[in-house]
Amino acid sequence: MGTGGDGEKSAPALPLEALLALGLDQRTAENALVNSKVTANLAAVIAEAGIKECDKSVGNLLYAVATKYPTNALVHRPVLIKYVLSTKIKNPAQLDGALSFLSNTGPDSLDVKKFEEACGVGVVVSIEEIKSTVTDVLEENMEAIKEQRYHINVGTLCGQVRKRHPWGDAKAIKEEIDNRLAEILGPKTEADNIKPVKKKKEKPAKVEEKKDAVATSAPPSEEELNPYTIFPQPEENFKVHTEIFFSSGNIWRAHNTKEILEKHLKATGGKVMTRFPPEPNGYLHIGHAKAMFIDFGLAKERNGHCYLRFDDTNPEAEKKEYIDHIQEIVHWMGWEPYKVTYTSDYFQALYEHAIELIRKGLAYVDHQTAEEIKEYRDKKMNSPWRDRPIEESLKLFEDMRRGLIAEGAATLRMKQDMQNENKNMSDLIAYRIKFTPHPHAGDKWCIYPSYDYAHCMVDSLENITHSLCTLEFDIRRPSYYWLLVALGLYQPYVWEYSRLNISNTVMSKRKLNRLVTEKWVDGWDDPRLLTLAGLRRRGVSSTAINSFIRGIGITRSDNSLIRVDRLEYHIREELNKTAPRTMVVLRPLKVVITNLEEGKVLDLDGKMWPDASDTDASSHYKVPFSRTVYIEKTDFRLKDSKDYYGLAPGKSVMLRYAFPIKCTDVIYGDSPDDIVEIRAEYDPLKTSKLKGVLHWVAEPTPGVEPLKVEVRLFEKLFMSENPAELEDWLGDLNPNSKEVIKDAYAVPSLATAVLGDKFQFERLGYFAVDTDSTPEKLVFNRTVTLRDSFGKSGPK
Repeated sequence: MGTGGDGEKSAPALPLEALLALGLDQRTAENALVNSKVTANLAAVIAEAGIKECDKSVGNLLYAVATKYPTNALVHRPVLIKYVLSTKIKNPAQLDGALSFLSNTGPDSLDVKKFEEACGVGVVVSIEEIKSTVTDVLEENMEAIKEQRYHINVGTLCGQVRKRHPWGDAKAIKEEIDNRLAEILGPKTEADNIKPVKKKKEKPAKVEEKKDAVATSAPPSEEELNPYTIFPQPEENFKVHTEIFFSSGNIWRAHNTKEILEKHLKATGGKVMTRFPPEPNGYLHIGHAKAMFIDFGLAKERNGHCYLRFDDTNPEAEKKEYIDHIQEIVHWMGWEPYKVTYTSDYFQALYEHAIELIRKGLAYVDHQTAEEIKEYRDKKMNSPWRDRPIEESLKLFEDMRRGLIAEGAATLRMKQDMQNENKNMSDLIAYRIKFTPHPHAGDKWCIYPSYDYAHCMVDSLENITHSLCTLEFDIRRPSYYWLLVALGLYQPYVWEYSRLNISNTVMSKRKLNRLVTEKWVDGWDDPRLLTLAGLRRRGVSSTAINSFIRGIGITRSDNSLIRVDRLEYHIREELNKTAPRTMVVLRPLKVVITNLEEGKVLDLDGKMWPDASDTDASSHYKVPFSRTVYIEKTDFRLKDSKDYYGLAPGKSVMLRYAFPIKCTDVIYGDSPDDIVEIRAEYDPLKTSKLKGVLHWVAEPTPGVEPLKVEVRLFEKLFMSENPAELEDWLGDLNPNSKEVIKDAYAVPSLATAVLGDKFQFERLGYFAVDTDSTPEKLVFNRTVTLRDSFGKSGPK
């Protein structure tokens, strides 16, 4: 939608009667006269039209020309007015098409043929054609109509008709649909008047089929190689962003005029400008990693800039802890913000725009309670204060700012469209009163802007080229652009992508907050959570997370649940290349090598990397082999079987990097199930060829216990794949999601491990040093298990 013209500097006086003679209703005419810009533009349009009175339909179109005409094409305004007066352009849809065409044309010469095609001149859509098409559309949707009755989305039905008749009278289309629905469904029943309860999720989440994580031979697509190719360049941001449908039948086609776009490009140098805008009210999770990958990644790929902007409109929810964490975690994820900004940096500009909105008759001070606002929205009723005089709203808004009105007693609401099918156009709140000091702005303000008011405006003020957000904001797109169009501001390109949903976890901030505050988990960085702090503590790198995000792509499909196995694949892929091998025994079972002489210790070489050269000392670590060694309890059975590769009475196995050993005796404790020691003999010549290979740890010197470490094993936090859909989601918590092994045994070389070190404990998985480690005792978190096929008989 082109923005309104600037008009003359000194507006000629227009009597109210002159506007009423155009067919404008009393309220519209009165509001127009208190706005000097609108008054000037109306006077100019009336002068160019050379008329004193006209039909209401023509007058409304002329009023729209005066308020919405693009300033870069004023030279063509008289031409448009002639088309309106001659009724070649006779409805809002045609006018919007004309304004869009003229905005893109600017002051250049007018191609009349293309202009007439763009606004449907000469195209006559008869009532009979509308009725016929409405019949077709209703028949196509009859199953849904009979099921939903009067709860059917009439806006969607209107849209289907308008697609076939873009120049048809929108009001006539809606009236015909309403009449036909009444004929089909009959009088409204009691059930029809009850607002339907929204289901938590309209569609069941499709769980991604488990696939073998093996690269195929098919060449990658261009989008796989560069997922950012789908986004337009900044200079292309002159096209219609979205159509805003009003219950009156009007349609605003939001887009930038050439003048506004040129000003924007001059300010940015044509660079891509994005923003990552988290609320500082919690820790970031892996869904935010996808947002960062898109926001920062696009800017980096196009050699542009990305702001880190804290959306701090709610002074009660923000904490410095969260702000510090977010800045630190963004850096850890590999991204560098162009600037760190806060929505509160723009509070003064937002306030001034609010006053401008009131002066335009597009905002009002309201006194309804939250419950009343909800009730009136449900009933599509206007607030009793909606049409209060502009001067009255200006005074009350100033009283709000000065703290003269009690908290909750007033709000500033945008005057959008209370009868709109889209509830996000139902006069959203722009400002509310909160007598709470702001963590960043101090105590200057006691009125704070809402997200819906501030978000789009700050995007525009920061000259954001691509405003990227998740799909649940798609329904807010009309209100986003409504505000920018109403104020004549630059409009960023908005694009929504699917939320990242991963199995066996929850990622809503509300649910995460409950898990933390009610102590179901051990803080925001609990390794079982998919918070970025939790993943990092678990031993996952930012590289693996970004690789996972790139692998799933920048999709708009909002109905798939990504298996956590897929994330684990990317984690393993990296750790397999970066984590050195070592040996730890979780549940030690003592083995005495009876044919190794007392006091003898052999220093053997263990390989940090499977393909390490035997001559490369830096790729090896020392493993002491003594008379007393320890193996996993699960690696010994009293009864052998063909598919078992562990140790059993009379059976031999290979100790990794050492020698074959054969079980010669079993020492029991107080019961037959209590095995306390194994006696074995080793084969120093390694003459045996054995399938079973076990990891182990020995006493470093005779009688000295091996290095003790604490090991924490983690499983999925929830038992169900999609716990968020469960009513009792807390009841789905996995009681076995964490196991702590206090006294595992490790090889001596692990004693020097420090925070940040990661290892593959052979046959057990990948592990990382935890923040709870002390000089006295190391703590390791299992990051991820080894592949399922890696020794199924091994310890779990």
